[in-house]
Amino acid sequence: MSNLSHPSEFILLGFTTFGELQVVLYGPFLVLYLLAFMGNVIIIAMVFADAHLHTPMYFFLGNFALLEILVTMTAVPKMLSDLLVSNKTISFTSCMVQFYFYFSFGSTSFLILADMALDRFVAICHPLRYGTLMSWAVCAWMAGTAWAAPFLAMVPTVLSRVQLSYCHGNIINHFFCDNAPLLQLVCSDTSLLEFWDFILSLAFVLSSFLITLISYGYIVTTVLRIPSTRGRQKAFSTCSSHLTLVFIGYSSTIFVYVQPRKTHSVELNKMVVLVTSILTPVLNPFILTFRNETVKTVIQGQIQRLKDLKNSP
Repeated sequence: MSNLSHPSEFILLGFTTFGELQVVLYGPFLVLYLLAFMGNVIIIAMVFADAHLHTPMYFFLGNFALLEILVTMTAVPKMLSDLLVSNKTISFTSCMVQFYFYFSFGSTSFLILADMALDRFVAICHPLRYGTLMSWAVCAWMAGTAWAAPFLAMVPTVLSRVQLSYCHGNIINHFFCDNAPLLQLVCSDTSLLEFWDFILSLAFVLSSFLITLISYGYIVTTVLRIPSTRGRQKAFSTCSSHLTLVFIGYSSTIFVYVQPRKTHSVELNKMVVLVTSILTPVLNPFILTFRNETVKTVIQGQIQRLKDLKNSP
């Protein structure tokens, strides 16, 4: 696939089907973006500031919140700016950079979810060995691998897109440089590229999903052996927020990306990606706070501390 030709820029259709109503979408989308940003920043700040959260579980939660911010920043600001202008263009280089970081950050987030599942597995199934098996050195290695592997694997993926010939125009039917609408512009056979994309999906999404399922299979088996009802409830409560994140994250991503060939319509994929890019990052901080007793206790403690400072002479 030689570099026969590629456009200097692409046109992102985004939500042009809404016509002039695109401007109306700007306000709600901006509010959601800011809520997602602030909510995940608060999670990161709490993990750093409060000693009660200096544990492997919240170390991984902090990584996940950071990834939610980065994934959102990769696609949403450009989408917001395009809602207000008629010339919705992105340079070829910027498109490739956006493609690289969006899928690298996204893949890393799934590996971090798998790390969180392994952490819960060790904590519940092997509590006496937890300090050894989940030492800070081990956690740093797990998180470092989760960050490094996708960024390395995406290098040949992006380089292959740079070398392609885009002879079917330069209009991308999406609000960012997504994979399927980008490949639709290529005039050469893309079956090998699609197979490589499927392999990456298996490596990062389905493999981490399988690790999570197996971990929780052992967790459920162990928890059901706990004789007291209170003990079982306490064990399950530590996993409920993570399970909710897993369900939201994997269901939408597997629907859109984990396919040997793109069987869904681009319009449907666009809507699903919109939900994962702007709505789920808003929901995740609320899930982490409202479904996690430790985080709620920390928040209540911080609020009480602020009240005490305000009332002190």
